[in-house]
Amino acid sequence: MRWLAGVLMWLPLAASAVETVRLDNGIVVLEVTPQLGGRGLGFSLQGRSNLLKVGEALTAQPNPEVSATAGDIGYLGHDVWLGPQSQWWTRQHVNPVRRDAKANWPPDPYLAFANTRTVERTSKRLVLEGVPSPVSGVQLRKTFALSPDRSDTAVLHVQARNIRDTPVAWDLWFNTRVSPTTRVYVPVASKQDVRVESSAGATIGELLPRIQDGLFSFERRPLPDGMSGRRGKVFLQPSEGWMAGFAGDQLFIIRFPHRARSLIHPEQGQVELYLDETLDASKGLLEMEVHAPYRTLQPEETMEAEESWTVLAYGGADTYEAQVAFLCGEAAKRLEMPELCRADKHAQ
Repeated sequence: MRWLAGVLMWLPLAASAVETVRLDNGIVVLEVTPQLGGRGLGFSLQGRSNLLKVGEALTAQPNPEVSATAGDIGYLGHDVWLGPQSQWWTRQHVNPVRRDAKANWPPDPYLAFANTRTVERTSKRLVLEGVPSPVSGVQLRKTFALSPDRSDTAVLHVQARNIRDTPVAWDLWFNTRVSPTTRVYVPVASKQDVRVESSAGATIGELLPRIQDGLFSFERRPLPDGMSGRRGKVFLQPSEGWMAGFAGDQLFIIRFPHRARSLIHPEQGQVELYLDETLDASKGLLEMEVHAPYRTLQPEETMEAEESWTVLAYGGADTYEAQVAFLCGEAAKRLEMPELCRADKHAQ
């Protein structure tokens, strides 16, 4: 049985109906399924709570339909999408209804649901090749590996190949789901680098963005009476190539190459955060997302993207002050990353 950080339930991941590959170096554990497009299901310090949020569909619906008419299923975990979202269904002919409607949901079922082929598998490295997608016109190859340089780090790499005889244009989009109680921090240089889109309604409150000390975060206040949650998305141009999430007694740091805003599709941000906060934490989620540069690929041409995941033990309080102090102090020192906090980079 595995405890999901911030989720008030037990989920028997090991008893899931999908195949699970465990990469373990004695310090960190990374769990991946070759099914469902090659999806990350678990990451943590050994013996501690899973930092990723996964869905009950892993057990209830382990063999989804793979077709151009399939809908979305909440398997969650870590997945790779393509951006921009507005064009998911506009560049294909296998589902004319979604094409004509310019549908922006669901994600490509061939990338999300199809079984992958295992190209390489060791105790510390797994390479998976996906199926060619008639929806997106690409084929993905994913590598999940424990870092040979840091025992607390995993490296995730993805390659996209254009399978069509005409050009395709996309970005590679890492989407990592965690508990909505995870406290996330993203470095920003200015409030102009942050765009907030709340999904407020009669019972859904607006997001509570906070920019302080050169960091974006969400303020966490109790929901007002009569409100069932907060929901919305934030698009950010980070000032450095990292974001950090505190979840209980662990700090989850995602690092990636920092890119100029001009290289990111204008509809997206290099970093995006989608928060669905609910009264029942087990029903919500937070997505920690990273976009690679938007590129046009000629036939058979490829593009690649990579991010690294580091997890550190954290014994401090669940407060802004304690977490920022840990980021600027112990975490920056252990990672040899002074850029985690720079006194001269306060957001204005």
